[in-house]
Amino acid sequence: MTTGTSTPSGVSGSATAASVAARAPDVVAALGGALPPGRVVTDPDVLASYAHDEAEWAENVLPVAVVRPRAAEEVQAVVRTCIEHRTPVVPRGAGTGLSGGANASAGCVVVSMEAMDAVLEVDELERFAVVQPGVVNDDLRAHVARHGLWYPPDPASSPWSTIGGNVATNAGGVCCVKYGVTGDYVLGLQVVTGTGELVRLGRRTAKGVAGYDLTGLMVGSEGTLGIVTEVTVKLRPLRDPERTVAGYFDSVVAAGEAVTAVAAAGLTPSALELVDRHCLAAVDAWKNMGLSDDAEVVLLGRVDTPGAAGDAEAERMLAAFEGAGASWAAVSTDAEEADALFAARRLAYPALERLGPVLTEDVCVPKAAVPAMLARIEQIGAAHDIVIANIAHAGDGNLHPLLITPPGDEAARDRAQLAFHEIIAGALELGGTVTGEHGIGLLKRDGLVAEIPPAVLAMHHAIKEALDPHGILNPGKVVAARRR
Repeated sequence: MTTGTSTPSGVSGSATAASVAARAPDVVAALGGALPPGRVVTDPDVLASYAHDEAEWAENVLPVAVVRPRAAEEVQAVVRTCIEHRTPVVPRGAGTGLSGGANASAGCVVVSMEAMDAVLEVDELERFAVVQPGVVNDDLRAHVARHGLWYPPDPASSPWSTIGGNVATNAGGVCCVKYGVTGDYVLGLQVVTGTGELVRLGRRTAKGVAGYDLTGLMVGSEGTLGIVTEVTVKLRPLRDPERTVAGYFDSVVAAGEAVTAVAAAGLTPSALELVDRHCLAAVDAWKNMGLSDDAEVVLLGRVDTPGAAGDAEAERMLAAFEGAGASWAAVSTDAEEADALFAARRLAYPALERLGPVLTEDVCVPKAAVPAMLARIEQIGAAHDIVIANIAHAGDGNLHPLLITPPGDEAARDRAQLAFHEIIAGALELGGTVTGEHGIGLLKRDGLVAEIPPAVLAMHHAIKEALDPHGILNPGKVVAARRR
C-alpha cells in the first residue's frame, strides 16, 4: 500500500493537514454526540481497512474516524458536524473504485454507506426502483428480476460494488455498449449538500425538464458536490436470453480490428468484451478454468435481439470476427460455457492482483481508433518494459490496460507511472477521453487538466465552490482546489 500526506485543499480555504488533524479529537467527540451509539469507529485496524479503495497507487492516510450511518438524517448530521469543525468528509461505497476517489485524506472522516442497503420500493407499472446507496448492484438486479424487471448497468464489479458508488463514478459495464451507463438510469436522488441540507433532485416521471439537470450533475461527481443517500433508478423489462459469439485472435490489434468490423456491420451488440492471454492465464492460475491454452486474445460478443433476427445478428458478428482474421470463431451452443467465459472476464482484475500491484487504466477512444490504441498500448509497454494486460469493453472503445509490476520493484513502479501517463496522452491524441467509467479520483487529475480547456476547468471550480462552499466534500478529488 502506498501512503502519503494529502492536504484537504479547500477546507476553510487555507487549512493545512496539521491543523485539520489537530481538530480530530473534537470532531470525533462531536460525532459521537450527534449519532446513535456504535456509528463512529476509531479503531486503527478498522480505519486501515477504509483508508483507500482499489487504487492503492494513489496517496492515502488513515482517517480520523469512520462513520457507518443507517439513515439519511445521520449522514446530514455528519456533514453538519464536519462543517462546524472544518473537517473533510470522504464518502465511500464498497471500496471497489479504481481511481482513488474514496481514498482518505489527512484529518478526514470517512462516511461508509454500507449499512444503508435497503431496496425501498419497486414500481412495476412505472418501472423504477428506489434504493439506498449501499445496495449491491447484483442484489438490486436479482431483486427487481422477481418483478419481471431488469436494471441494466453491470460493471465488472457488480457482485460487490454498490449503487451509490456506481452513481458516484457514473459506472459503465459489460452491456453498456447497447444499454448505456449508470447515469442513463438515474431518475432522481436524495442528497446531503455541502451546506448540510437534505434535498431531493430529479423526478419519478418518464419525462421532466424543470430547471437545471442537477441530478445529472451529481452523477459522476465522486462525492465532491454532495453525498447521495437515496437513488431512484429506471428499470427495463427482463430481456430475452443472449447468444454468445467467441473468437480467438493472434494479437490484440487483430481483435481490435474485429471490434471495428462489428461496428461497420451496423451491429449493436449487448456485449463486446476483449480479454488477452495475460488475463486468461491469471484466471486459470487462480480458478483452473482452462481458458488460456488456445489464444492470445479472446473476443466475446453477445446479442439479445429476440428470434430469428437475433440468430442473424449472431451470424453477422461471427462473419465480422472471421473477416478480421480470427484463428477460430463460433456461435456458442453451450450457455454454461459462454457464461464461464464472461465470468473469466469479471475475474480478470482480482486474478491479476494476485501477481503484484496493478495500476489500472480506463481510457476510452472512438471505435474506429480501437486497433490503433491497442497497438499503442503494446508499444508503450515494450518501451517501458512493463507487462500490460488488456481487458476492455471493446464495443464502445473503453479500454482497461492493466499495468502489472513485481512486488517491491520500485523501478518498475516508476516505469509503470510513465507508461500510465503515456497511455492517457495516446488516448487524447486519438480523440478519446482519460476515463470512460472509473472516474478521475486522484489518479486522473492531471489527465483531466490535459483533456479540458482552462475555461471549462474554471467552470468545474465554480460549481465545486458554489455547492461545497466550505470545501469539505471529498476535497482534492476530481479537480484540485483553485489556486488563489
